[in-house]
Amino acid sequence: MPETAPVEVPPVSARRARILVIDDEDGIRESLGDLLTSEGYEVDTAGGGNEGLRKLDKEDYDLVLLDLMMPDRPGMEVLREFRQKDPGTPVFVITAYGSVPAAVEALKAGANDFFEKPWRIEKLLIEIERMISKRRLENENLQLRRALKSRYSFRNIIGKGERMVQILDLVTQVAPSRANVLITGETGTGKELIAKAIHEHSPRAEHMFVPVNSGSLPPDLLESTLFGHVKGAFTGAITARKGYFETADKGTIFFDEIGTISPEIQAKLLRVIQEREFMPLGSNETVRVDVRIIAATNADLKKLVKEGKFREDLYYRLNVINIELPPLRERKEDIPALVEHFFDKYSRENKKFLGPDGRSILRFEQDAMQLLMEHSWPGNVRELENVVERAVVLATGPEVPVSVLPDYLLQGAGLGIRRDTGGGLPPDASLFEIVADYERRVILEHLEKAGWSQTEAAQSLRVPLSTLNQKIKRLNIEIRKKSEAARADKS
Repeated sequence: MPETAPVEVPPVSARRARILVIDDEDGIRESLGDLLTSEGYEVDTAGGGNEGLRKLDKEDYDLVLLDLMMPDRPGMEVLREFRQKDPGTPVFVITAYGSVPAAVEALKAGANDFFEKPWRIEKLLIEIERMISKRRLENENLQLRRALKSRYSFRNIIGKGERMVQILDLVTQVAPSRANVLITGETGTGKELIAKAIHEHSPRAEHMFVPVNSGSLPPDLLESTLFGHVKGAFTGAITARKGYFETADKGTIFFDEIGTISPEIQAKLLRVIQEREFMPLGSNETVRVDVRIIAATNADLKKLVKEGKFREDLYYRLNVINIELPPLRERKEDIPALVEHFFDKYSRENKKFLGPDGRSILRFEQDAMQLLMEHSWPGNVRELENVVERAVVLATGPEVPVSVLPDYLLQGAGLGIRRDTGGGLPPDASLFEIVADYERRVILEHLEKAGWSQTEAAQSLRVPLSTLNQKIKRLNIEIRKKSEAARADKS
């Protein structure tokens, strides 16, 4: 599975904050309105509890200033009714001097703070700014979590074939549990994307997902990276540092290529799984953590266990649930959907060939798509993604021809191009020129065999007649009449 484009969160903090002042005293409404407007806030007012509730039903506000003593509707009733509909928007209550018990009751009913009349302007402004900033940060974090959850939701894992449907059913069952998961499959099959989907659909989704590229770090550095260290633990450790396990507490840690870690790290990892604790480098104190482990490998761990290169007890601790991802060559029915997904992704990134709905209008010509379906894809989905990205960059129209496919893919289909084919091309001819020359000669050969009948030539080439005609036009092939062809044969 591919990685998708970076998540974008709308800049909530970019707009002016809106504040509603609910108070029956005209002077207080006006003074608060002038004060808050001068501080850059957008201010709305209501002269009583009923009017305030009507405005709260129609509009969204970042903070509400609510008087508790109003003749038409007590502020406490307004607060309780508003909190039933909206538990999140901050509410500051305004009370008369000496009515602290009423203010305490309001806090129990859901108010965020209270201010006695007359209030200190400086303190009021500081608390308003602090509360609005806190609320906006919470909203932005919530939007980010929702965006991430959407990004790694199952609908973004492309696959409609039976194998992928079974895998997603298994992911659905596994995600809510605490069980460790081992994801196996060839390089490029999308193991990390499956791991992220498990995390985002688990109770741990509110906490960190920490990926570890096990094979890219030497053992000593990997140990410090995983478990952290105290100041002076080794040369260069000038400050203490938390490790990945502590960072991932209550979340998920993902080990990519788990089969590459050293025996020493395997032993320490086993202890963390069994005891849920570890010691940072240079420390005598243990750190307790609650971390779910998801591991991935393209190696045969059972074989490594037999060879003594991987601990058997660790293997069984990791392999509580096994999810095996099939290579792309075994689920070719998913290729069209994957191609469409990548066309959309890279058309948006390159800002080209986008339709009114924001989706890509690019499509491979039938013969190009046929080559994709026949290729063995040793690099799996990642290789297909690269081919489609290249096609988006090089495409000059909505119908993407064979000529934009990589040369190795054409050679694999028996269409390898040589520069010494006698086509009259210069030695420094581009790939486009070489492929176009080859296409032109193949089409001419089939036309000649078919007596210049485009219909018969299209049948022998196994392409639609419309596709052949497009190629004839694009390659400037001059069609000979059947009578001319017959005279040429006689002579």
